[in-house]
Amino acid sequence: MRPASAWRSSRARGPSKATTPLRNLLKKARSLDRSVSRATIYRAIPLLIGSSVIREVDVGRDHKYYLAEAGSATFRAQLICESCETIVEVEAPFMEWYGKAVAAKHGMRPISQKLQVTALCERCQKRKAARP
Repeated sequence: MRPASAWRSSRARGPSKATTPLRNLLKKARSLDRSVSRATIYRAIPLLIGSSVIREVDVGRDHKYYLAEAGSATFRAQLICESCETIVEVEAPFMEWYGKAVAAKHGMRPISQKLQVTALCERCQKRKAARP
C-alpha cells in the first residue's frame, strides 16, 4: 500500500489544506510561464481528467481529490482515514471482475464502480487511544 498521489494533500485535515499540492503544480507551471494563475490550474482540471492525466475521486463530505493517473489498468480502491483524511490507494483487481460478475448475474452491465473504505489510520488510532 502507498499513499495516493493526491492533489488534495494526502494528509489533508480540511478544505484549507486542499491547495497544497495545487500550489506545487502552480509553482511548476510558473517556472515555465510566470503568467500562469491559480485559476488557470483549476480551469485545466477538466482537461487533465479528459486526457487521463488525472482522475477525480469523490470521497463524500463534499470533497473531491484529484489523483495522478497511475497508468495501470488495475482497479484501485481508496482507504480514507475518517479523522485526518489520509488516503491510501491500493490495487483491487478483484473488484472489476466482481462488479462484472454480479451485474451479469442480474442482467445488467456495469457503468462504473468504486470501493472506498472509511477507517482510522494508525496515527489517529494512537491519538484516540492516548486521550483520557
